[in-house]
Amino acid sequence: MFDLKGRTALVTGSGQGVGAGIAELLAAQGAQVAVNDIDPQRADETVRRISEAGYAAHALPFDVTDHEAVRGAMRGFERRSGPVDILVNNVGNAGSGAFRPTSFRESDPSDWRRFTEVNLFGVMNCVKAVIDGMSVRRYGRVITIASGSGVIGQAIGVSLYAAAKGGAISFMRHLAMETAADGITANTIALGLIDPAASGREGARTREMAARLPVGRIGVPSDPASLCAYLASEEASWITGQTLHLNGGSYTS
Repeated sequence: MFDLKGRTALVTGSGQGVGAGIAELLAAQGAQVAVNDIDPQRADETVRRISEAGYAAHALPFDVTDHEAVRGAMRGFERRSGPVDILVNNVGNAGSGAFRPTSFRESDPSDWRRFTEVNLFGVMNCVKAVIDGMSVRRYGRVITIASGSGVIGQAIGVSLYAAAKGGAISFMRHLAMETAADGITANTIALGLIDPAASGREGARTREMAARLPVGRIGVPSDPASLCAYLASEEASWITGQTLHLNGGSYTS
């Protein structure tokens, strides 16, 4: 089950953390994987691990917020390696800058746009680059990694991030309805707390919050990676337009 042989996947932001975990598992399931990251060295490192494990991967560094860069990179990749069948929009958070929780009242309008640029327009830029080809071939899988913050209200200083993630969730629902007749599925994972150590960050507060989850542990990259492998597969052909909550049982409504 969940065999991806003969498929090509693009995973954005896969130079580390959750994205790297997704790229590595999709490759292990048989897909040829384009590893995207804004940092070429991080992309190369993920490709190295995948290649050493005996699977196929290619580094594809670009900035998802730059529409022309995305389009140019995708055209070049598809000429060299073939069309993209599976798109995982993983890149997000605060983009290339640091994430500093801030209440909306304390936020500076000059800081608003960077959240939307990466978490919403970054998704749209990548979808735009591959969706026509998917429609022509009458097959495609689009998976967006969003956040539970985009669904529920929280007083933890993430309103700007949550607004952008909520926009991406809504976009994916409409994309699913527009493209279902072309054999394309579009689904979102509303992700809960993931161990920040996977991205080389300290996160004592995050781990403290995760200890209160019903399952009793924090999430790790293999958790969303496993769900992506299912959503990317033939077995998931009858699921589209859905927002799937992956969070260890935390409150989601």
